[in-house]
Amino acid sequence: MRPSVNVTAPGLVPEAPQAPVAAYVTRRLLVRAARTAGITVAHGSGPGAADADLRILRPDAFYARLGARGLIGFGESYTAGDWEADDLAGTLTALCRKFTALVPGWMQRFRAVYLRRRPRAHRNTVDGARANISHHYDLSNDFFATFLDPGMSYSSALFESPSMSLREAQNAKMDRVLDRAGVGSGTRLLEIGTGWGELAIRAARRGAHVHSVTLSSEQADLARERAVRAGVADLVDIEIRDYREVAGQYDAVVSVEMIEAVGHEYWDAYMDTLRDRLLPGGTAVIQAITMDHHRMMASKDNATWITSYIFPGGCIPSVDALDAAAVRAGLHPGARRFFGADYAETLRQWDEAFRRESDGIGRLGFDDTFRRLWHFYLAYCQAGFAAGYITVGQVEYQRPHHHQENQS
Repeated sequence: MRPSVNVTAPGLVPEAPQAPVAAYVTRRLLVRAARTAGITVAHGSGPGAADADLRILRPDAFYARLGARGLIGFGESYTAGDWEADDLAGTLTALCRKFTALVPGWMQRFRAVYLRRRPRAHRNTVDGARANISHHYDLSNDFFATFLDPGMSYSSALFESPSMSLREAQNAKMDRVLDRAGVGSGTRLLEIGTGWGELAIRAARRGAHVHSVTLSSEQADLARERAVRAGVADLVDIEIRDYREVAGQYDAVVSVEMIEAVGHEYWDAYMDTLRDRLLPGGTAVIQAITMDHHRMMASKDNATWITSYIFPGGCIPSVDALDAAAVRAGLHPGARRFFGADYAETLRQWDEAFRRESDGIGRLGFDDTFRRLWHFYLAYCQAGFAAGYITVGQVEYQRPHHHQENQS
């Protein structure tokens, strides 16, 4: 299948700007950052360049992008081929572990001045959410199949033992979500965010009646086919619908790594939906990527490389923010388990498969620029989890038997 969006160069990455002063300052900052992070940097192809952790092949373009666009420019410069790293994830992890030491205090205090704001077009209104989801998830089912496990789970696995394969760890993740939600024979289950249908299929095999909603037409089509092949189509209803437009009530609600696509302006609406869709006494289980609350508050309105190129409209919440929204909705926060290191391993395996299948991805119509962008994305995310900058967890929320509106 050909990609449904334009993913070929030129145009994916903007031209390097002319910003000599910013480039000069950035070069000095990079020297300091590399020393702090313990990585070696080489310019061009001179002596020692082959052994350097980070090789800057086009210094003028690299520093111009970095000086003008900060971390967004850093990612753009990799996509454009301005620099290389043999161990990209390892280099990014070293930088991420020292992130607070890399940016001088005076720059952190004035970050609101020099960081770009998120475009209003990326807001997750009902129409905006459809466009944002389509941008990423409707690339091509064949594309995602090149690097995901056979069940096509595009979220963190849970490695309950070191000997687990990725497929086994993905199944363990889904089983723990369903266990936490109390899903069994006869359960009426709402799933917010279908993916490619594997969790819905596993729930149906327990005897649950599953209503799963997604905004991705590509995912919905394949998920329906997979439910038929699994022999559970009579128990699984997959619908293209915004979570805010779902009606009815359910014994349980599950949502795996969909909250990151909601946007902070709509976290209250999301929790209100969980409350309204749950029967009294019901449990919602969400698997969510989260970050430190203060860091989230400082960055939630800023454009990032991820929101610019991978997930428009995306926003990683903090657990505090989710719990506060849940309490405002009248839900009771419950048990939770975090396993960020497992996401780092999941991403490592995805990236390894992605690079191994690079030629096949190219034959699907995705050019070298796009493949570099996605290699950076997978390594960038792996670094965030490996360094503890972000984590992932499964969190429970209960609707009490007698709901009382929060009056605070």
